[in-house]
Amino acid sequence: MLMTSEWVFILDEVDELSAMILSSEQAQKLRQAYKAVYEDIELSERIKAFQRIKDQYEDVQRFGKYHPDYNIIMKQIRTEKRHLDLNEQVATLKLAENDYQDLLDEISLIIGHSVSEAVKVPVSNPFFASSGSSCSTGCGTGGGCSCSA
Repeated sequence: MLMTSEWVFILDEVDELSAMILSSEQAQKLRQAYKAVYEDIELSERIKAFQRIKDQYEDVQRFGKYHPDYNIIMKQIRTEKRHLDLNEQVATLKLAENDYQDLLDEISLIIGHSVSEAVKVPVSNPFFASSGSSCSTGCGTGGGCSCSA
């Protein structure tokens, strides 16, 4: 592939878009929320402990209910996950992650549809999948994705 002036222009536009995304309100909120979670030493230790339990959980999943510690690990992971989910800083981080992902999904849809309306753009939020014409031409599932196949 030869580097042409058109490619240089596109790369400059990509750099500008990237800078705009990184300086967006959603990105700033995500950085602040991440910092709040991982600078809290107690919460950070709790997350590390949850990760250790999660590793044990993955080991238990290989054997299922026949693992000797199945009930203990299953109860532990649910309890710890619930404690983390109820933490205000963790909840704020999850909301910030969702907002940032929505921003990225919107940008992906705009870029994809600027190429062609027929471009299928994967998005994490079903709102964007249905508001754009992501399946206007049918998806081949016989309408399984709620398109008008």
